Amino acid sequence: MRKATAIIETGSDRRFSVYVGDKDYPYGIIGTGDTVKGAIEDFKAGYEDMKEAVESAGETFEETDFTYKYDVPSFLQEYAYAFTLAGLERITGVNQKQLGHYISGFRKPSEKTIRKIEAGIHEFSDQLNSVRFM
Repeated sequence: MRKATAIIETGSDRRFSVYVGDKDYPYGIIGTGDTVKGAIEDFKAGYEDMKEAVESAGETFEETDFTYKYDVPSFLQEYAYAFTLAGLERITGVNQKQLGHYISGFRKPSEKTIRKIEAGIHEFSDQLNSVRFM
């Protein structure tokens, strides 16, 4: 089974899109939706449609296992219900005003800032994962 990356992004219209991020991937598949979940469902439906079209043409379809990756604005939008910008600043060390600019699309984070946000989120996730209740 082939492995590929699907990118989750948000547009200026605040809708989400999911597309294959691997340049050598042989099939053009995209999904859109008002939510990340909706965009992923649409992407998966597009995948099934592509599979059916390729097989109907008598060709072999290469099954694919996708890893989903967010761009920073779509992650911040998707999890706004769980994280305030002040909380994300504490978790990531990135100023909440900067985070707000990323959400609005006014600015794009540098690669260094993207890695800083990702590391902070992963560290916070690891902390939550270690919590045990009596």
